[in-house]
Amino acid sequence: MLNFMLLNFKKTLNIFSALFIVLYFLLASGYAHSASKTILVLGDSLSAEYGLTRGTGWVALLEKKLESKKIDMRVINASISGETSSGGKARLAALLKIHQPTIVIIELGGNDALRGLDLNVSEQNFREMLNMTKDSKAKPLLVAMQIPPNYGKAYTDKFFSMYAKLAKETQSALVPFFLKGVADKPELFQPDRIHLTAEAHPVMLENVWGPLQKLLRR
Repeated sequence: MLNFMLLNFKKTLNIFSALFIVLYFLLASGYAHSASKTILVLGDSLSAEYGLTRGTGWVALLEKKLESKKIDMRVINASISGETSSGGKARLAALLKIHQPTIVIIELGGNDALRGLDLNVSEQNFREMLNMTKDSKAKPLLVAMQIPPNYGKAYTDKFFSMYAKLAKETQSALVPFFLKGVADKPELFQPDRIHLTAEAHPVMLENVWGPLQKLLRR
């Protein structure tokens, strides 16, 4: 009788032990999932630290800002110098699958304009990227750019208005102008007159931070 009771006790203990282990891993998995929030930055040379010392660009500064505010978000910088909206669109699906971001910052378009690309194609590329992001359950943040008037008024106006139009159409967050506060300051540009110096990047970050902060609160 005693042996029988001991045997049943051991079986019960084993069952509870197994349940405890399963519960532990479920909770650990859930915690890891909730903690692993990611911001993906899909940009061009303005986000890829072109001509800058590593760690001084606005994306690196964003990482430091999040850390200082004790916001548990990792930042993946998938920016490439020379990237266009077509290149960004081609890469985005794989990036979404690999990193499963919570927020996607899309900073592209400048190279489309520099190459005089058809803005109807650029617009469709952005539309698809924004929709891909939303379909993945991530929140998109579209970063608007402006180009110099020497491209012609019609092209310049259509380029700039494209961002607000798409943000409204897809109900996406928008940075109204990425280079606000620096575009009109020649001393903040590198010798190529296209890329910004490290001194400009804290301002660029602040331009992004306002709209981004709202997404972080949602």
